[in-house]
Amino acid sequence: MNLPLSQSKQQTVSLKKLWSFFLPLGISASLVTISHVIINSTLSKAADPERIIASYAVAMSLLAITERPAVLLRQTSSALVRDKRSFISTLTVAQLVFASIMALGMIISYTPLGTLIFRGVFGVGEDNVQDVIHVYKVLMFVSLFSGIRCFYQGVIIYNLRTKWLTIGMAIRLAGMYALSLYFIHTGVTSGTVGAFIFLFGMIIEAAVSFLEGRTLVRKMPEKLENHTIEKKRHVFSFYKPLLFSSFISVWIGPAINAMLGKTWDAQLAISSFAIAASLVMLISSFFSYFHQIVINFYRIDPVAVRKFVLMLGFVPALLMGLIAYTPVGVFLLEHVIGVHGRLQAESIRVLQGFVLFALVMPWLDVLNGLVLVRGQTKLIIGSQIANLSFTFTTLLVCIALSPEWNGTIGALAQSIGMAAELIFVALALRFIKPLAPA
Repeated sequence: MNLPLSQSKQQTVSLKKLWSFFLPLGISASLVTISHVIINSTLSKAADPERIIASYAVAMSLLAITERPAVLLRQTSSALVRDKRSFISTLTVAQLVFASIMALGMIISYTPLGTLIFRGVFGVGEDNVQDVIHVYKVLMFVSLFSGIRCFYQGVIIYNLRTKWLTIGMAIRLAGMYALSLYFIHTGVTSGTVGAFIFLFGMIIEAAVSFLEGRTLVRKMPEKLENHTIEKKRHVFSFYKPLLFSSFISVWIGPAINAMLGKTWDAQLAISSFAIAASLVMLISSFFSYFHQIVINFYRIDPVAVRKFVLMLGFVPALLMGLIAYTPVGVFLLEHVIGVHGRLQAESIRVLQGFVLFALVMPWLDVLNGLVLVRGQTKLIIGSQIANLSFTFTTLLVCIALSPEWNGTIGALAQSIGMAAELIFVALALRFIKPLAPA
């Protein structure tokens, strides 16, 4: 599949323009964490918070898997939608994705498959499985509105209107907070409260994205010269490798958690890894849109893109090093998160294992952006296989040789897996020729 040059290579892009494009994306990604804080703080007001939060958390674990096909629509529409014809083709594929997600959600929610998954895979007890299913019956609609949001956000991002992502997220958070106050006033009785708050917020963000996205589509030309995305099969050839690769990557998290259960102190390992991982995600989320910089600007001004990513690419690693190896980390864990004693010390060690992850992540995102620009999304399947293989191998070796490392094993495995993915993509881009532009 050929992705055309929609703009002249002779153009230049200022760093100010790159910042105005990137900053709203980073802010909106960082604000996502606040939505989960709102939900968890609301559920903690229940009479039985442990049971209710657990039912919500388990249902969210499945949503993280079933929502992935919808989230991939952001990269797809951002890379492919350039005129009304390519919009219609991509929208048709998106509608098929939405229908498939809803059908799967109905099967999980209203057939014995849901009980089988939550009991057999997630280990939910007989007494709690119905609570989890009730939560998922609401959360499955989150996937639908998340897909609508991501599809139109791709259009918004290509048109450089990224401030609307921040605006949409801000309105979403305001709506979620207002609804949380209502539930706190009327009473939090089940995990479905968290699901309704999340769904309400996603509907708001999807509505904002839809309204702005449709406005931009109406201004697009009917058919852009030299743009080769005209039919569903063109979109599918781009989207399917992304989908297959996501089915590979979803096993990385469960593999780490399962193997941490075999360390010397499984409870300490799993809890310290979860705490450290939440800090890592908070830091890295702001820098998770480098691929969009590449998609939208690399063919216009590659020099400006290189300068921009070189300026910011090492910041996550520097921040992680600051947290992991200075008293800043102890301060955050003790006074912000509220972690003390042995768990605090173990979490610091896990954070040290994540420094490599923070170093690799931005550059992998940049190279994945080049993969999307070149339309060679099949490479991502190989890179995810490399990631999963090295992650699992590292887990096995560390568990066999040094089980006393506890949660640090998970951090090392995830870091080494991502480093393997980076090396795979770098080598593939170097030795596999890109398709000639149309």
